[in-house]
Amino acid sequence: MGQCYARSIPVSDADHHTYTTSVSSPTSNYTNHTNHQPPASPRRHHGRSPRPASKPSTPSRTSAASAAPSPWLSPLPPGIAPSPARSSTPRRFFRRPFPPPSPAKHIKASLAKRAPPTPDNQVPDAAAPTSIVNGNGDAPLDGLDKSFGFGKNFGAKYELGKEVGRGHFGHTSIARAKKGEMKGQLVAVKIIPKAKMTSAIAIEDVRREVKMLKALSGHTHTVKFYDACEDADNVYIVMELCEGGELLDRILSRGGRYTEEDAKAIVVQILNVVSFCHLQGVVHRDLKPENFLFGSREENSVLKIIDFGLSDFIKPDERLNDIVGSAYYVAPEVLHRSYSTEADMWSIGVITYILLCGSRPFWARTESGIFRSVLRADPNYDDSPWPSISPEAKDFVRRFLNKDYRKRMTAAQALTHPWFRDQQRQVPLDIFIYKLVKAYLRATPFKRAALKALSKAITEDEVIYIRSQYNLLEPSKDGRVSLDNFKSALLKNATDAMKESRVHEVLNALEPLSYRKMDFEEFCAATLSPYQLEALQDWEHIATTAFEYFELEGNRVIKIEELANEMNLSSSAYSIIRDWIRPSDGKLSFLGYTKFLHGVTMRNSNARRHH
Repeated sequence: MGQCYARSIPVSDADHHTYTTSVSSPTSNYTNHTNHQPPASPRRHHGRSPRPASKPSTPSRTSAASAAPSPWLSPLPPGIAPSPARSSTPRRFFRRPFPPPSPAKHIKASLAKRAPPTPDNQVPDAAAPTSIVNGNGDAPLDGLDKSFGFGKNFGAKYELGKEVGRGHFGHTSIARAKKGEMKGQLVAVKIIPKAKMTSAIAIEDVRREVKMLKALSGHTHTVKFYDACEDADNVYIVMELCEGGELLDRILSRGGRYTEEDAKAIVVQILNVVSFCHLQGVVHRDLKPENFLFGSREENSVLKIIDFGLSDFIKPDERLNDIVGSAYYVAPEVLHRSYSTEADMWSIGVITYILLCGSRPFWARTESGIFRSVLRADPNYDDSPWPSISPEAKDFVRRFLNKDYRKRMTAAQALTHPWFRDQQRQVPLDIFIYKLVKAYLRATPFKRAALKALSKAITEDEVIYIRSQYNLLEPSKDGRVSLDNFKSALLKNATDAMKESRVHEVLNALEPLSYRKMDFEEFCAATLSPYQLEALQDWEHIATTAFEYFELEGNRVIKIEELANEMNLSSSAYSIIRDWIRPSDGKLSFLGYTKFLHGVTMRNSNARRHH
């Protein structure tokens, strides 16, 4: 939960398809535009300082100006304005009719479980339970246990100040600590009414958000968590007050875009904190400029990630399936209801695209139109200012905005990308190497030979990342690593979040390293992802060179039945893989080698047959 300032609500369009996004008012944020400047994404004031009084805000448009009025009333109470429609990024028009409706499925039922309809937002759904509170407001009569075990003395510890933001689940206010080490310090308090918690899922969402804030707040780029309190009516989450404003505001103050150097300074901070979250087994699921705040008003202030209300713990090899997030930043696989941490990397790609050029890579007049654009359209890298942007920056964005999530860089990998090569920095431990090593240890000798050949063909750009991860494992004097190295490296970065996401379970699959060690050459082969390499512009050259090594050292006679067994394919696939074996000598062809490396999703157009 925790979406205190813009609850996920269903939005219907002409196609009668319903989706989930973190919006306060679908009309004011997505469909209600008559000029060529779409507004910024909806705001959620989470740990934010109040805006200066001298800064005017543009009044939000009414549904009367919309080509497709919203069927629901505004969820905000009287006197609280919805997200201001501010000029931000140029509108992108489509030159042809939209394709068929998005495959995103209806999710009204799951939304009703989290946040049933209210008089302000009528969404009829028989599955939506209602919460009844007694006349004194002391205890719910719906059978739900709304006791969180938090401190009961909020009023004694904090003096509540003015409200600075309001949304569908509650509001945020400034407060001042009245006692203890923080006495006199200003803080931000997120106040969530218990009356809004009308389901067990909603209650668990609040528990999870507090757990995440506690576990992750020690990082430089996460908002600090101070306290959690409750009384009969509300839950109070006390956090650091970030006075520097949103990243979105900084973008707008610069005329909509950053220089490459300034953009790098922002993206580096985002990558650092997201890599930390992913290592802990946390996927944020709502990365956007509004959810990054500056600690102070200084130009070089530290950037901090906020709002874990949509975040979730994710177990090793688990896939999530609920559609949440913000439309402009949502990844394709989220709409297909099967995703993991790679969805956050797509969102970072969208943010970087906006920083560099000032416009969104995917835009349409309606929310469902945005989803179709995300699923089917390609970002524009031709219009100004892209011709003047460095090839490294464009490659960086492209490797995030790849619709195949397996081909995207991880956050730690991205910090070693050539775009950042001129900057010396510590690369964080990447949980991705644990997953790759696990797969390598389970692979057959034939598959390992294919990967070892591939490792001899990669460029220095890829080796830099692998070597940085190897050094983080602190190899022994003989230059090799064992299971103990993987364990100790993980423990150095452990928080309570790892317990919730059960990240340590990945170590069980590395048990073979308890009785043998791995040198850097083998580690290099084990931590390669053929999918990611295929996304490189010089993949054809890498694959050709790797096949030459494989011919010399690893290729051997193999039968169709054996090859199918190697790839866990049934006999029905024999006709597909028959062409992968050369009739002349019974060994893998070049096509067979590239397909064997990572399955049948290889680009056929770039594969060549070598007989």
